[in-house]
Amino acid sequence: MPTLPDALTVSDSRADSSSTNPLQPANSASAELHNPPSIMLWLRDLVILVVALVLITTYLYLPVRVEGTSMLPRLEDSDRLFINKFVYHFEAIEHGDVVVFHYPRDPEKSYIKRVIALPGDTLRIDHGRVYVNGKFIREPYVPREYRDDQSMAETVIPADTYFMMGDHRSISQDSRVFGPVDRSLIYGKAVFIYWPTRDLGVVH
Repeated sequence: MPTLPDALTVSDSRADSSSTNPLQPANSASAELHNPPSIMLWLRDLVILVVALVLITTYLYLPVRVEGTSMLPRLEDSDRLFINKFVYHFEAIEHGDVVVFHYPRDPEKSYIKRVIALPGDTLRIDHGRVYVNGKFIREPYVPREYRDDQSMAETVIPADTYFMMGDHRSISQDSRVFGPVDRSLIYGKAVFIYWPTRDLGVVH
């Protein structure tokens, strides 16, 4: 983009040439000034877009692909979604959040599950019915056909750990199997499904 001194120089040059050559169009220099090569503008915008995408995917949102069916019906196998890697630096993990974490038994793998109980909570499962701190938890995200009848004795969730469960309770391998998940293993919150379009929307 021309700098201010260049603009002034072009303007003066136009004034001089028009006075000596009245046949020269008066707006020819102005056209050069206000129409820089379009390829340069396109390249500039492309570079800005690439840098913005790199910053977003590095520090804020990360695209991931779901493998498996333990989070049906909301998340299907091969769904693509964005997870927010930054949100838990400012917000606390809450009951019901859908989070991504490193599998405790093999940190090279990642799991996506729902947070059922927080550190210090008392948890009990009675034939598939979940109770947290003595209160029955209504779970509209678990359809009747995906429920099971497993039970678990009352336990207190240790400090800095979170109890995770999949929404498809009858097939999910979750904290009922591998125990509560350490806070250090949790690295993102699922926020938005972007593919396929039939599943497009916010993750609740």
